[in-house]
Amino acid sequence: MKNNLVLMILVFSLLISTELSAQSSLKKQVDSLFVIASSGELKYRDLIKPTIEEMAELGKVIVPILVDKLETKSARERLTIINIFKKIGSDAVPYLISSLKNPNGLIVQRVCWALGDLKDSSAVDALMAVSNHSRWQVRDQAIGACGDIADNKADDVVLSALKDEIGQVRKAAAVSTGKMHIIEAVPQLIHLLGDDFYGARMSAAEALLKLDSTYVTELLSDSLQSDNKFVRSLGCSILGEIKTDKAVEVLYHTFISASDDLKLFASLALIEADPANLCGYHDEMLNSHFDTLSLVKINSAIKAVHKEIE
Repeated sequence: MKNNLVLMILVFSLLISTELSAQSSLKKQVDSLFVIASSGELKYRDLIKPTIEEMAELGKVIVPILVDKLETKSARERLTIINIFKKIGSDAVPYLISSLKNPNGLIVQRVCWALGDLKDSSAVDALMAVSNHSRWQVRDQAIGACGDIADNKADDVVLSALKDEIGQVRKAAAVSTGKMHIIEAVPQLIHLLGDDFYGARMSAAEALLKLDSTYVTELLSDSLQSDNKFVRSLGCSILGEIKTDKAVEVLYHTFISASDDLKLFASLALIEADPANLCGYHDEMLNSHFDTLSLVKINSAIKAVHKEIE
């Protein structure tokens, strides 16, 4: 009995030793290949793609080794790791999901980025779980990844992120609402047009252009009198890009009834919405009581659209 126990211990120790040796050998192989795959040196130029392919063919066993490398300060190395994950495909996802529990926030945010690029819906629950992470960069990448995957299971999480205290996270949420076509986001996106952070308000404007134009036009028409200058200017600009009859109607009504900057915003948007002047509003705008600088802007906008038409 005692001899059997000793034999079992010896066999177990041998197996562990063999496994550790294999892991060490694999890590050395991956490290060696990675130097070439992520190199910016001219001498490796023709070897980079074949080396990335070779690493991807090693499969999911190299994912833990590459995850440990995500702390790198090199943008080239980070992109190389992401590219390898993408080539490995769905086999890389389970370990990446488990890595979202890593205590290192830097690794977690970059794993979120990788999962977004992989676009595997099995990762959505895990991404939602870190969407309220204490590190704002993780929230940013998690919300962005939800948008890249575009699974509407994450709608509520993305909507909540539109109110995040960090502008970059609000921006990521706005972009994701557009990618996910979250129609319920329209009121919040219109509010976000007045955000202090440039990236958030411009992303909100882009997202609104991807959502139902009738609904967006309806809500924007009620928001053009906002006290916030950004809401007024971007609201008009969005209607100018929507270009529907209703959008033109709202802009013209604003033009004839508004004053000061809103009248100018509406005029410039009308030129964008009707560059060929089919409605005949261009002369009316030029003959309105605008200051000299505003008239210069209107004239420039008309000339610009005429060049585009020609």
